[in-house]
Amino acid sequence: MDRRKELQEQYKEMPIQAGIYEVRNIPEQKVWVTSTPNLRTINGSLFSLELGSFIHRELQADWTRLGKDQFEVNVLEVLKPLENPYERMKDKLQEKEEEWTERLRSEGVHLYLPLQKNTSV
Repeated sequence: MDRRKELQEQYKEMPIQAGIYEVRNIPEQKVWVTSTPNLRTINGSLFSLELGSFIHRELQADWTRLGKDQFEVNVLEVLKPLENPYERMKDKLQEKEEEWTERLRSEGVHLYLPLQKNTSV
């Protein structure tokens, strides 16, 4: 098997991890906190920022103005798989995102306004 196929297989076998991450505007000390059911999608968000098509307009404007070298991305928390079959990961992610937002706000961190998330099933 060639190296590329081997790497693709390894990628497919990696466990999917849900979690909370931040995109931090370093010079202005401003943070965007969000959650995702798959932390591997962070790369897609960074790609969208590079293309200028990110869903958060204020963050996109700052990224375009300052450049990618003025930002850092940090995983704040990786969620454990749910043990309760009646619990939904979407609900757990929202809860944890709100906890992190409040924690950072209480520490005096300036936050980008969160996007309005669709709360339907």
